Amino acid sequence: MTLAALNRRLQDASGLAAKRDVQLAARHFQSLPVLPGLPGSPHCSVPNGDDTAALPDAAGHLLLAAEGMLPEFVAQDPWFGGFCSIMVNVSDVTSMGGTPIAAVDVVFAGDKADNPRILEGMRAAADAYGVPIVGGHTGRAPDQAIVCVAILGRARKLITSFAARPGDDLLLAVDLRGSYRGRGNNFNAATCASSVQLRSQHALLSELAEAGLVHAGKDVSMAGIPGTLAMLCEASGCGARLDLGQLPIPPNVTLERWLLSFPSYGFLLATRASHSAAVASSFRERGVACARVGEFQRVPVVELRQGSERAAYLDLATTPLTGFRGYAQHWTARETPAEGTCP
Repeated sequence: MTLAALNRRLQDASGLAAKRDVQLAARHFQSLPVLPGLPGSPHCSVPNGDDTAALPDAAGHLLLAAEGMLPEFVAQDPWFGGFCSIMVNVSDVTSMGGTPIAAVDVVFAGDKADNPRILEGMRAAADAYGVPIVGGHTGRAPDQAIVCVAILGRARKLITSFAARPGDDLLLAVDLRGSYRGRGNNFNAATCASSVQLRSQHALLSELAEAGLVHAGKDVSMAGIPGTLAMLCEASGCGARLDLGQLPIPPNVTLERWLLSFPSYGFLLATRASHSAAVASSFRERGVACARVGEFQRVPVVELRQGSERAAYLDLATTPLTGFRGYAQHWTARETPAEGTCP
């Protein structure tokens, strides 16, 4: 398949189309008032549209994440649907350089035969990641179950979607020791891993943030690798080059499927070029594949490269994706966020 043909298939993917629906929320919640901060912290502007909300306090930031599971997904695999409701929130907190503290759930029960399996999956993930479920709400639904979870976390130093800069290296860190769950593109490297392994892998992001080695990033979502990169670039007000030939990829998985996959542990990260080797080595020491897969650039276009071929995946100057653009608007005017903004 040529790169042009592959690019068209990626652009038509349902995961990317779903991210465009976020524009409705962006129109209503893009501009938020300056938060006064929690006791002991300075006034601080916190932009909406990141993987979690970030609320400044004296020790850094409290993080608040929430996710809802598609009812069809939960109906097809109730146990894994429950597991993922915790897992995806943990990844959101981790992607911000944080550590999850506790979770609450909202479950509207559907088929009574499935309900125990959903809760068993939630409990398994809570135990595996060390995130206690401390409360929530339970109700009834006439047909399929509806499952939502919110997690509270804390970060001493943030990794955000708003801080990638032109010239930064683009890294992909992903656990390849898994397999696809069901017929979809959910690459599961979590349920076969030990709790010690999972917690160590997720703790690494906060360690790298606190060491100043990683400053921007996102966890790879249902938009796939290029779609997630487009969201990261949109928030940061820049573009990026993605070198497909450099991607860590599981054996016997096609490039197209991998680019559309939702890995249980996968992060796109921005680092200074001088930090890339140390970051990649840190992930590999914990059993996670990590490679430099491109570079951020001033022109707000996500470009795919494969050998000598080039393809423009998304021109963010003319085609918004989520609509959330954060505080980096014109890198020619400034190279760092304005004083008084977070982080």
